[in-house]
Amino acid sequence: MRKILFVSALAALSCSMYAADGATIFNKCKACHGAKAEKSYLNKVPVLTTVDAAERLALMKEYKAGTVEGGKGKFGMGGVMKGQMATLSEADMVAVNDYISTLK
Repeated sequence: MRKILFVSALAALSCSMYAADGATIFNKCKACHGAKAEKSYLNKVPVLTTVDAAERLALMKEYKAGTVEGGKGKFGMGGVMKGQMATLSEADMVAVNDYISTLK
């Protein structure tokens, strides 16, 4: 029983730490996407919370690689987003994506 409680507590702690990382990373995104991912940037980019989580994550990876619409980006912001995504690891992208999902 003690082992089960320990494992459960450890899992809960690691999940909350993971979510906190996403929130911290998302601070860099707020200027364009809003504090709660509620902004439509330049009336081109949809509100992030309305984009399916799997599509959002795939787009983040593609922006980092510079492959979205030949580097132009799905909404014309490919160069900007490639720069924003450059320093993020795949784990960072997952954390940010998970954090955005909590904002719905």
